[in-house]
Amino acid sequence: MEKYLDRECTPKERAKDLLSKMSLEEKMGQVNCLFPLDCDWDKLKEETKHGIGQISTLDVRQIESLEEVAAWQRKLQEMVMKNSEHHIPAIFHMEGLCGAFIQGGTSFPSGIGRGATWNPQLEKKVGQIVGRQELSCGITQVLAPVLDISRDSRMGRQGETYGEDPALAAAMGVAYTKGIQDEGTAGRKAESMAKHFLGFHNSQGGIHGANCDIPDRLLDEVYGKPFQAAISEADLRGIMPCYCSINGEPLSASKKLLTGVLRDEMGFDGICGSDYTAVANVHNVQKIGESVTEAGLLCMSAGMDVEMQNCIGYNEELQEWFRTGKADIKILDRAVLRVLEAKFRMGLFEHPFALEQEELRNIFHDVKDRETSLQSALESMVLVKNNGALPLPQSVKKIALIGCHAKNPRSFFGGYTHLSMSEAVYAVANSIAGMESGDVNGKTMLTVPGTQIQCDETEEFDTILKWQKPECRSLLEELREKLPDTEIIYAYGYPIAGDDTSHMEEALEAIKDADIVIMTLGGKHGSCSVASMGEGVDSTNINLPICQDTFIKRAAEYGKPMVGIHFDGRPVSSDVADQYLDAILEAWNPSECGAEAITRILTGEYNPGGKMPVSTAYCAGQSPIYYNHPNGSSYHQGESIGFKNYVDMPHTPRYFFGHGLSYTKFSYSDLKLDKKELEPDERIRIEITVENVGEMAGDEVVQVYICDRYASMTRPVKELAGFFRTALEPKEKKTIAFTMMASQFAFLDKEMKWKVEKGEMEVQVGSSSEDIRLTDTFTITQDAYIEGRSRGFYAQVSEL
Repeated sequence: MEKYLDRECTPKERAKDLLSKMSLEEKMGQVNCLFPLDCDWDKLKEETKHGIGQISTLDVRQIESLEEVAAWQRKLQEMVMKNSEHHIPAIFHMEGLCGAFIQGGTSFPSGIGRGATWNPQLEKKVGQIVGRQELSCGITQVLAPVLDISRDSRMGRQGETYGEDPALAAAMGVAYTKGIQDEGTAGRKAESMAKHFLGFHNSQGGIHGANCDIPDRLLDEVYGKPFQAAISEADLRGIMPCYCSINGEPLSASKKLLTGVLRDEMGFDGICGSDYTAVANVHNVQKIGESVTEAGLLCMSAGMDVEMQNCIGYNEELQEWFRTGKADIKILDRAVLRVLEAKFRMGLFEHPFALEQEELRNIFHDVKDRETSLQSALESMVLVKNNGALPLPQSVKKIALIGCHAKNPRSFFGGYTHLSMSEAVYAVANSIAGMESGDVNGKTMLTVPGTQIQCDETEEFDTILKWQKPECRSLLEELREKLPDTEIIYAYGYPIAGDDTSHMEEALEAIKDADIVIMTLGGKHGSCSVASMGEGVDSTNINLPICQDTFIKRAAEYGKPMVGIHFDGRPVSSDVADQYLDAILEAWNPSECGAEAITRILTGEYNPGGKMPVSTAYCAGQSPIYYNHPNGSSYHQGESIGFKNYVDMPHTPRYFFGHGLSYTKFSYSDLKLDKKELEPDERIRIEITVENVGEMAGDEVVQVYICDRYASMTRPVKELAGFFRTALEPKEKKTIAFTMMASQFAFLDKEMKWKVEKGEMEVQVGSSSEDIRLTDTFTITQDAYIEGRSRGFYAQVSEL
């Protein structure tokens, strides 16, 4: 038996043996990717004539049944293996941020919504479902989690992230990665490819893929932390670099970052795959290298193992460079070895094909999957304001429900959901790299009045929802179903953007006799020209559109209680809403169970407990704004010099990081530290008692922040160190224990070494970054230097 076929050998041993037997042509196939846009099988056969490393499954989004997806995978895999001299199977990759792009797959809330749950245990369940559903169809690489840190709401992809905090993103990202990677299906194991390494959301102007100037300390301590945590704690096996240039060089071609930081410092030992067209962008957009082939060699030399989604830089000319010695063959061999090792880890040589028939359906579908999506939707919602309007009183007999989102359940599905990516096929203007613009069957594009945004209120887009999620109700339908004795009057009111007020009078008429007004607000977090935010869809205006603010002011003249429900990938921000609305529920994009989740919260059947994963700016002029800013800056700058606020607004955010209200109240007491002095190699245990002092069951997210009082470097005013979401019945008490390693408080010193520094640390415990209820201090007794990859990232938590 050939060694590479011996299952008793390790993946690395098998990969090394196979590599030694491969031709140059077969090796080059392994660093390339096939993007089958159509079923021209003769063309596909030619493109895989020596095998292929990766196959994109993006256009599976258009396949109409689960069985057809599986058959498509099997046919392609058979062709690839037949063409490869050593019958090497391909890795099929698929997005996974909000679920599989497969008919019948479960869709989940947007990343920022799941960040608002502050619930890693739930996030692991999401990862397990995504992994199982994709694995059953032969897909073994999941392009998620998104571990970007987002501090700027202008960036259209903020909704993909877990928010602004590296500890929160680390905990959620580790949980998701474990969910994907820890369990196998049908003999295969999936691997996560986390993105977008590194500092992607710090782009200038909040513009997608723009240049980033980021000091090394900020890169490592903040933007690198979630990636390091996923590598160290979850054995993350895939990395997708971002499009940006970082400090003067495209990240895709940066040996400093892809090898020096990612592999040498962080200890990453998996596949690095390019974002779509990123290798080509190095030459064509960022103007690096005298040719696209030279750019390809720069990327591969830097540590980019696979070019996705098409062969542009890793081309036949580069193959000849390796053949003639113009390029060092060791560079190619290193990349191929990593690809092969991943394929052996995944079990592809033994189990290359999607499941079939009943076995496929039984593994793909699980009745509990929808329950997880519903729980994620419920826990994601944040009650940012409430003057007593919610929950709805039982005396309400007539509700005026206003807003385009209320009748259009597509607003529940954010960017990188199956539905959103299927809508992108019909977007007449494209903003996603590597994709082409679509059409609406030759029809003239309708736009949202006063904007360039393509109107999705057409038959083509309705058809997508009916095909993918026929059982998904609108909020209007759900409210009428759950409140049969309440009259619900619906009016369109206003669109997702712009200044169109032509529907306003009809909506105001609906308000006159209503007991309460519920307004759905916000934009369209989705894809391409169909969206007001999403990949490549950025904005200088992060507030509600003028049409919605105008309606709120007009509606307030009737003196009725008013509730706002906000949908989008960025947080709600409106002076008018703050002034006039009695309650505001941040719903993000809650996905297929959105209507049920919102209705249960409005009626009080479920008590909202989500917390803001980002600081909410008053307007884009405050960007970037984040709670863990350095001492002496942002809304603590006034302690040093200058006025406390801007001349036209506060320095502070509209809503603080960690903020979120409940229908009940919680008290904090009995803060206990198990030691007051901490050696740099020790752990500290912090206990807090939290009590539900109200009359309704609810969830509280207990948050622990640490402040390094004085240090040798400028440190953040505070940093989230641990958190725990706990459910409490009325009058119930629970004691929560947080255990932290001293290394969790390490930072990079003047010599860029990870240092646990002696000194006094303040513990702050509360319900948000600003709502601190209890404090205490402890002292680290001496300095120590540590290895950054083995440091603590967030507290381990238990209920006592």
